[in-house]
Amino acid sequence: MKLILFDVDGTLVDSQHHIHAAMRHAFDAEGVPSPDLAQVRGIVGLSLPQAMAALAPDLPRDRQMRLVEGYRGAFMGIRHQKEALLYDGAAACVAQFSGRDDLLLGIATGKSRRGLHAMIAHHGFTGTFTTLQCADDHPSKPDPAMILTAMAEVGAAPEATVMIGDTSFDMAMARAAGVHALGVGWGYHPPGALREAGAAVVAENFPALTERLENWTTSGALA
Repeated sequence: MKLILFDVDGTLVDSQHHIHAAMRHAFDAEGVPSPDLAQVRGIVGLSLPQAMAALAPDLPRDRQMRLVEGYRGAFMGIRHQKEALLYDGAAACVAQFSGRDDLLLGIATGKSRRGLHAMIAHHGFTGTFTTLQCADDHPSKPDPAMILTAMAEVGAAPEATVMIGDTSFDMAMARAAGVHALGVGWGYHPPGALREAGAAVVAENFPALTERLENWTTSGALA
């Protein structure tokens, strides 16, 4: 049995503007300069405590944690107004590999469990993913715990597992877990950074990603 693991933010869902708006709200409430969009894109994929430590390294830990709580509240409010959109082609790609006898689908994301379940329900993915790994239950990426737990849950071997993501954290996590690393070029980290972090290949769009995955399911090769 093969296992395809997807990251969410920057891979399936274009949430960068939601994330940036929530960051601005949290930083403004704490009275510190807010990060720009490029800085925010650079930390997407990390757990919130690690992200805030990277964005505000000079703040004491208690203030960083206030930023975390401020962000969570702001993001929830923004999400209730409008859920972030799927990238073009995301739904079709997921549907192509869903319900097959030879493979399973899963999620490995830095989102909270509540945020992940809201995304799944909103976009009609209920029942699509066999294993769901999120920030509530694991150390931050690039620690391999999410992938290792997902493989253990479904009984997949490392050589039969591929991690798909848009950040260097996703690729480093895949390498640490000993699984295939497949980058996507439309997300938050540039293709060069993905390759440096261990991506075997970087797909430039969802049709290319689908082709790579079809090749992998039949031949075991991403290229």
